[in-house]
Amino acid sequence: MAYTAWGDPASPPVVCVHGLTRNGRDFDALAANLADRFRVICPDLPGRGTSDWLPDPMLYQAQHYVTALAHVLAAIGRDVAWVGTSLGGICGMVIAAASGNPIAKLVLNDVGPFIPAEALTRIRDYMLASSASELMERFPDLEAIERHLRLIHAPFGPLTDAQWEHLARHSARTLPGGHLAMHYDPAIAAPLAANPAAAVDLWAFWDRIRVPVLAIRGMESDLLLPDTLHRMQASGAQTLIVPDTGHAPALMDPAEIAAVRAFLLG
Repeated sequence: MAYTAWGDPASPPVVCVHGLTRNGRDFDALAANLADRFRVICPDLPGRGTSDWLPDPMLYQAQHYVTALAHVLAAIGRDVAWVGTSLGGICGMVIAAASGNPIAKLVLNDVGPFIPAEALTRIRDYMLASSASELMERFPDLEAIERHLRLIHAPFGPLTDAQWEHLARHSARTLPGGHLAMHYDPAIAAPLAANPAAAVDLWAFWDRIRVPVLAIRGMESDLLLPDTLHRMQASGAQTLIVPDTGHAPALMDPAEIAAVRAFLLG
């Protein structure tokens, strides 16, 4: 597993884990802001970014990501704060529910203990269409990658041109011959293709989490529903709703970054 690290190695660690098709460089803006007080570690999950691809596509499932991340936590060797977007938040909840885990604070970015089947069907259909499309393997240049990201990740919110360019630059891998492709293994879609989308219920894990939680929701998100957020809040979570955003807030906006920073320092 590859990672990007920010800040003094002696500072309290924060682990930031990205969503399904993303990578650790999504957190650059947040990490740069936190680096004066924290050691910020942003891994690329297996099959993403500069981490190795897995030999068996059916290993691209949450339980195997949790295992990989457990090795990261063991290497850190002390309590951490966790910031998880979507899939990264699912992994964080599972780890935080385990006895003796090292997570001391948990930020969940647009994910909670219940994920509706409709949202997972949308993600599944997009991933399967992408994996079957030759266009996804032959972008002519970085501008084409950026146009693609602006379309499929429009729910990230009203990002600046510079922010979209940053995402594009770190979302591209160069192929032999000079064309570009998205910076993840297309085979991450294999487990999605093998099973019909069904609602995910993690309330049993949620009920075992005993650390402070900040739950962030994009106001238009179809993955973290208002009722789920209200139930999380009723059980003690702090909440933040990001306007003009769906799934999932990019955590690049100064207000979003300030909220995460205040929570982690509080």
